[in-house]
Amino acid sequence: MCANHDPAGESRPEITLTDLQQLIRRMYLAKDAARGIDGTFMWLIEEVGELASALREGSAEQQSAEFADVLAWLVTIANVAGIDLTEAVARKYGSGCPGCGHFVCTCPDSGKP
Repeated sequence: MCANHDPAGESRPEITLTDLQQLIRRMYLAKDAARGIDGTFMWLIEEVGELASALREGSAEQQSAEFADVLAWLVTIANVAGIDLTEAVARKYGSGCPGCGHFVCTCPDSGKP
């Protein structure tokens, strides 16, 4: 992990997706594996609900925390399923939009790219 500085001059860690997946794996894999994918998925859904609430009525700080929670639970499921998220994202999006192939999507708004 590399250090980065925010506008206020405070140092904060810069965490890549690989770093995050390894961090979550080290901290929680035994518990997550015991819970399994289905149980872990339910925690993700709960966090998505909390994010939805924060987006409607929460502060930027609350929203930020909920985004982090959703991402952490998504990473958790990937760990339990044995998926390398960095590889998966690079494979799916590394060459552009999966629908149109451009780096600035030109897919019609009516459909999912």
